[in-house]
Amino acid sequence: MRAWERDTDLLLRERATGRGRSRTTVELPTKLTVSSLVTLATDPGALARRIRRPVPTQPAPLARRGTSFHKWLESRWGQQRLIDDFELPGAFDEPEEIDARLAELQERFDESEWSGREPLDLEVPFETMIADRLVRGRMDAVFEREDGSYEVVDWKTGRPPTGKAARGAAVQLAAYRLAWSHLAGVPLERVGAAFHYVRFNQTVRPVDLLDEEGLVALIESIPRSGSGKRASGA
Repeated sequence: MRAWERDTDLLLRERATGRGRSRTTVELPTKLTVSSLVTLATDPGALARRIRRPVPTQPAPLARRGTSFHKWLESRWGQQRLIDDFELPGAFDEPEEIDARLAELQERFDESEWSGREPLDLEVPFETMIADRLVRGRMDAVFEREDGSYEVVDWKTGRPPTGKAARGAAVQLAAYRLAWSHLAGVPLERVGAAFHYVRFNQTVRPVDLLDEEGLVALIESIPRSGSGKRASGA
């Protein structure tokens, strides 16, 4: 216990010292994930701190449930691409609880507009250039509409966000939409994007998604340091 108290005291002192320092400049990596873009849009300081000091994320109870749901969808549509359960946070949640919640998600999905539709592709990995950065991600599902256009759908097993969080989440769809436009070789206006919140049987299609210029502007909002590399303060 004394060792824990000592470590806690040292960590608290370090935090207090850090708060009193001037801002630290960190370089934006040349390769970004879509989740990094979302954080950049909502809290650039948080992204800078994460880049400056990467730490393991706290296990997410929703991760295993979401992974199990994705696997069920893949088997439902006869495709198997998703990474293994144990590669994600939350992989060691209680199986009984996960199974009970998965049954609820399955029932709700069968009531949705997506239940009777066949996806064009599932779990689509991508790398695409936005401004001077390579952005990586994975799209949950892509559907082809009757008019030959496309819709990228991201399945969510949690609650729909509101306010600033909702606006930030829309950056994820904007990146997916642009990535599919590049992959399929079609104009961006021929690609739509949506979140489907399974538990609530609610599909959200933001009408003001960033286009390619908007995503480029988001990255270029980070100023360049003296070395010519993009940098942000933490």
